[in-house]
Formats: sequence, C-alpha cells, structure tokens
Amino acid sequence: MSPRMRLNFWKMNGAGNDFVLADNRQQNLCLTPEQVARLCHRQRGIGADGLILWVPCRSGRADWAWQFWNSDGSVAEMCGNGARCFARFVQRHTGAQGAITFETLAGVITARFRGEQVTIGLTAPQGLQLHQALETSVGKVVCHSVNTGVPHAVIFVPDADRARVSELGPQIRHHAAYAPKGTNVNFVQTLGPGSIRVRTYERGVEGETLACGTGVTASALIAARLHHFSSPIQVRVQGGDVLEVGFREENGQFTDVTLTGPADFVFEGTIEL
Repeated sequence: MSPRMRLNFWKMNGAGNDFVLADNRQQNLCLTPEQVARLCHRQRGIGADGLILWVPCRSGRADWAWQFWNSDGSVAEMCGNGARCFARFVQRHTGAQGAITFETLAGVITARFRGEQVTIGLTAPQGLQLHQALETSVGKVVCHSVNTGVPHAVIFVPDADRARVSELGPQIRHHAAYAPKGTNVNFVQTLGPGSIRVRTYERGVEGETLACGTGVTASALIAARLHHFSSPIQVRVQGGDVLEVGFREENGQFTDVTLTGPADFVFEGTIEL
C-alpha cells in the first residue's frame, strides 16, 4: 500500500465564511472533487465552506493565482470572503505590505491591507436584471439578479430573521430562470439609509452560510440601484460581522467595486489525504 499524502493546511474565516487554505506553489498537489468534499466535511474532515490552493500565475496577469472549490467539490469562479482570506494568507507567507493581485476564474483581483481588515477590488458586475417575478411554492417572488464574479439572486424581505432561506433558497437556486448553472440566493432586509442585512443560500455549499462576500456585494449594489443608496454601504451578515461595499456609479454602470472586511486565521494543522 502506497503511503498517504500529508497536507499542511491553514483554517481561516472571513466574517464566518470559513475556508481551508494550502500552499501549492510547487504544483505537487492535485486534488479530486471527492478529496475536496472530504476535507471540507464538518464531521469527517477539517470542515469548511470552501478550499483554496495558492498556485503560481501562469498568465503573467497577476502576482499569484488560486484554485477554489466549494465544499461539495465543485469549482467556483469567485468568492469575496475567500479572496480576503487568500490575500492575508499570501501576506503572512510573503510579508507583502502593499497591494497584491491574484488571478481567479472571474478575473484578476486586487487586495489591499488595513491591519486585519482586507479590501478587495472586484471585477465589474455583469448582467444586472431587476423585478423578475418567479413562481415558487409560496407564490410569485420578485427577484433581482447580478453577477459579481458568480451569479446572485436578491430578494428583499421585511425581516431577515423570518426569511424562508431553507425553503426558498433551494427553489430559486435551481429555478429554470437561472438554468443551467443555477444561482446563489440572498435575502435582504433594509435597515436604514446605506445599511442592509443579508442572509445567503450558497450554491455549492447547498445551504446557508454565515456570510457570502459576492452575495453581500450583489445585495449592496442592487440596494443602491433600487433605494438610491450612496457608497459605501454597510452590510450585516448572519455571522454578526459588518462588511463594507464601495462603488462608483456612472451612466447606469457600477465601477470600482470594493469589499472590505475581516480575514482571520483560526488554526493550522496537517491531515492525511
């Protein structure tokens, strides 16, 4: 029997959205979707919403690159909270103090550091659609949608505590309107001018997470459009943290979109694959 590979890893979280990170700059690690799912499993593995590998950037477009998987082993184009964690992970290992860039499937992301807070510059949002009525088990639900690196549906609710996340989340995530890949689903409560609360059902996790960075961003941008909020917008997530979304809006287009929030180290360890 061949010896099992040992993986040195770090566990991090961004506003409660948690990740396993590992250094694969030497390119000697090749994970299968099944291995990713096992590592992210909360009872049989380390436990995480996603897994991130640090790899070289072969295109020359950025300083570094990542490989990112959801907890079910599926590949994701982008993750806002994961991006902040990845940036601090790189900073800890390289000592970087200024901005760093890294390539994702959604494009090149820029990260800047402010103590334990990280600000990431996101790729330009795409495909904004407003006021789409979808049939669900509770009747028609008005959804808005935008792609902030990954697709997001946004539903405004009067009380986030009473939002039917577990019931409506899967229905809208798999709705024919978002076929074939589906969407993430955000339930948004307006707290006041420039302030919202968001709960997110995440595609690939297939459940509610304590935070979703791209979902926070999508929710803030749609709130800005519908409620005329100016930048920045404060967003309280299910884990209790407050993230900040900045942007510029010119001629009906959002540009210079940023997401600021915490990125914390939890522990490090070694596990056999």
